[in-house]
Formats: sequence, C-alpha cells, structure tokens
Amino acid sequence: MTVDQLFEDAVEILRKLIAIPSFSREEREAADLMEDYLLRMGFKPERRNNNNWVCSATLDPAKPTILLNSHIDTVRPTSGWLSDPFTPVLEGDKLTGLGSNDAGASLVSLMAAFRYLSAKPQAYNLIYAATAEEEVSGQNNVASILDILGKIDLAVVGEPTGTQMAVAEKGLLVIDGVVYGRSGHAARNEGLNAITEAMPVLEFFRDHKLEKVSDFLGEVRMTVTGINAGTQHNVVPDKCSFMVDVRVNDCYRNEELFNIIQERVRAIKPNCELKARSFRLNSSSIPTEHPLVRRGIELGLTAFGSPTTSDQAVMPFNTVKIGPGDSARSHTANEYILLSEIRKGIETYIALLDGLEL
Repeated sequence: MTVDQLFEDAVEILRKLIAIPSFSREEREAADLMEDYLLRMGFKPERRNNNNWVCSATLDPAKPTILLNSHIDTVRPTSGWLSDPFTPVLEGDKLTGLGSNDAGASLVSLMAAFRYLSAKPQAYNLIYAATAEEEVSGQNNVASILDILGKIDLAVVGEPTGTQMAVAEKGLLVIDGVVYGRSGHAARNEGLNAITEAMPVLEFFRDHKLEKVSDFLGEVRMTVTGINAGTQHNVVPDKCSFMVDVRVNDCYRNEELFNIIQERVRAIKPNCELKARSFRLNSSSIPTEHPLVRRGIELGLTAFGSPTTSDQAVMPFNTVKIGPGDSARSHTANEYILLSEIRKGIETYIALLDGLEL
C-alpha cells in the first residue's frame, strides 16, 4: 500500500477510536474495534483481555524480533473541554478528541507502519501490539502478554514525542513514609509533635542529591506530594504520614535506590518508616550506538531523555519511545493531533525500520 492509503486509513481508525470511551481497565470496545480492523486488513490477531497483537506472516526463530507497541486506553477527560471529548472534531489539519494525541496517533501510525513493513522481506520478525492499561500501569498492560510474544530484541513504543527519539526514560518509585510522635494536649505543651519530628525527613527529600547523574536523564528527582497529620486543633499529633514521588534515572534500579534512601533517612530519623508501593516501573535506556538509534540520528532525529513514564518501564529489553504529537497536550482539555503529524509519524517509523539490521 502507498503511504497515502495508509495515512487515510489511520485517520479513519483514529476518529472511530476517539468516539469510543476507553478509560484504563474499560477498553473492551476499543479493543474490539482494533481487532476488527486487523481482521479486515487480512491479519490474524491474537487477544488476551483487552490486548490485541499480530505477527508478521513468517516468524523465523533465527531472526531478531521487533515489537511495535502503543496503548488504546486514555485518562478521563478533565474540565475545560469546549466540545464533547468523544466527538472527533476536524478543523483543517487539526483533529481534536480525547486520546487523539496520547496515544491514538502513535497507535494508528504504528499500525500503518506494520502493514507496510510486514508486506516486505525484512531482516527481523515484526509484531504489532495495541495494548491496555498503560495510563495506570495496570497488571493487564503490555507486560501481561510478553510471555506469549516470546523473545523481543527491540521495541518501538508509540508516545507523543514530536517524532523524536526518547533513548532513555525515567522510572517511577512512589514511597509512603510515617514519622511517629506522642500525643498530648496542645495547651499544656505536652507530647511529641510528629509534624516537627518529620521536618528533617521532608527537608531530606527536598534537598538531598543522589550521586549518580545520567547523561540523558540528569539527576534523580524526589518530590513530597502529600502529607497528613493531626485530628483536631488541640491535640498534638502522634503520627505524620507523607508520600514521595521519585523519578529515577537510568543509573539506579528502583529497589537499589529505595535501599539507599531508606538507609540515609534512618540516619536522620530512626523512627521514620518508609515503604515502596512497587519496584515495577524502572528507568530504561538504549545504547546510542544501537542500529536503530544510529539510523535515527542519520535521519536527523534528536535523541533525548524523557521525564515521563510509559510502558517502556515494564519492558526488559531495548526500547525507543517515539511518536507523533506533543507530550504537553496529553491529559489536557481539548487534546488534539495534527493530521500532518500522523503522516510524519508513519513516514518516520517506516524510514527508521525498513531494511534495518539489528
């Protein structure tokens, strides 16, 4: 098929996806739509829960395998929409609708690239996967089908990056903390105030710099994003709880970093208890000498480090995040994509992958 035909189909599919509410864990209708389109295109898609995938016609175990992946789920619409989020509005080059930018444009552009690339002999096997629960890092996201897909050597993850290459991505570590005091009557200056006891720990998270700095991702960033203490004005609080958002660079694994943080906090406040919610969402990076990255640079693409987390975090193999659109439009009212960005996305994916040798 020509790029023009692939582009027209991609826009049609995206408009139909926008019209279907597809919140995380509620993607069944959108998954049905993707499955139906893949069948109509002559493919034989497989499905687990709300994840669809299809492999190139001939799978050669002697060849490396490339996964093309993006997600079908969206966040819920925020206030401030000037039109119905589920009614695609096309004005000139601009298509407005929930999920158009994050990550519908990447989803349909990767599908178009798969159709083009799988129709030609390649030095690799190719898999296209339209998957669920990315926005909530859910248990039924792309990680839930990796055991079926088999060995993957490289994944191209579709997210809005201005069609530039994110060759590194920060991981996410969420920490819950508690500092204890002793209750008493505020009027008599009794007890041990857990809020003031927690202050040195909160200052640690504000001021402490981890030693290892990444070339693409910079420093680890720690931000206290919630705090709770006290029951009424005249009772000295005996407990202060807080949560910390930690954006991890590719110099650390999440569990390793948590152990470092825990040791240093205990040295400041021995009675502070820290607990990590999960170690799943690790940082990722790909060597700049990788053949895909080298080709991207030859094509004039920029390599950069991404501060936002995606399904790259659950992929234990080389990944590059790239797709049409702008991350700044994601999760905002009146989210939109430019049709010209979709065409550029299709063309860029094809240029990156056609004839690539890993």
